[in-house]
Amino acid sequence: MGTEHSKNEGRRSMVFLRKGPKLPAWEDALLSGKEPKSLLKRGLRYVSLSLIMKGMTSAPDFLWGLPEVQKLNLSCNQLVVIPPSLGKLDRLVVLNLGGNCLKCLPKEIGLLRNLKVLFINMNCLTEVPAELSLCRKLEVLSLSHNCISQLPLSFTDLTSLRKLNLSNNRFVQIPLCIFALRSLDFLHLGSNRLENIAESVQYLVNLQIFIVENNNIRTLPRSLCFITSLELLNVDYNAIQTLPDNLYLLRRLPRIAWNPMDKGLHIAHNPLSRPLLEVIEGGLDVLFNYLREKKEHN
Repeated sequence: MGTEHSKNEGRRSMVFLRKGPKLPAWEDALLSGKEPKSLLKRGLRYVSLSLIMKGMTSAPDFLWGLPEVQKLNLSCNQLVVIPPSLGKLDRLVVLNLGGNCLKCLPKEIGLLRNLKVLFINMNCLTEVPAELSLCRKLEVLSLSHNCISQLPLSFTDLTSLRKLNLSNNRFVQIPLCIFALRSLDFLHLGSNRLENIAESVQYLVNLQIFIVENNNIRTLPRSLCFITSLELLNVDYNAIQTLPDNLYLLRRLPRIAWNPMDKGLHIAHNPLSRPLLEVIEGGLDVLFNYLREKKEHN
């Protein structure tokens, strides 16, 4: 009987162990005696490391001893802070910190002089360190879904920046430093608290996609019509009543667009005055002809 009882207890113990939480792959590897470098993946372009969705509240210390990593994904965890040791990874080209609980970034991020792509979307940031502007090779930056209301003036130094996502933040006006970013071809400022667009927007001469949907914008500046590279202009869900007469200069806008992914002019859900609302129903060509004729008669 005693032997049978011991066997049953053993079986129950084994079942309990099997049902225990499974260790993340990186913890399992380290506990089995493997070197942290064994976690790196060497692709054609980058040496990468992905620790996505590991439930981490802090980054593991072994990370800072892997200076060869070029692409690091720490997204969709519960990280509260990134330590200054981040600066040791000075070969990083792509860094994804999206979907965490970060309230600030270390100033040492400015040491990442090879960084080209940075995602810090869906965090709790209220400000961005001025040192980020030292990452002069940065081409893509997403700061969407945070609590940011202003940017450092030093951002004017990010002259290589092509794509900037600042949507779902707390901007009341477009930061002045943005108008100095002449290489921008994509700018997303949707779902903020914007009340106007400054005339200085005309300096974004390479802009192709400009999204300012879901704000409090009442008028569009005349200078916006001089950004003839625009292929998508989204001003849906604002308070716009009239349109600038020169809007017909934006000849690369192919249509009145209704699908969010389509190129064209998105102008839905605005209190447009008559006869604009009826004119728009006829399509973009009809609208542009109306505006052209209106200008000629004035």
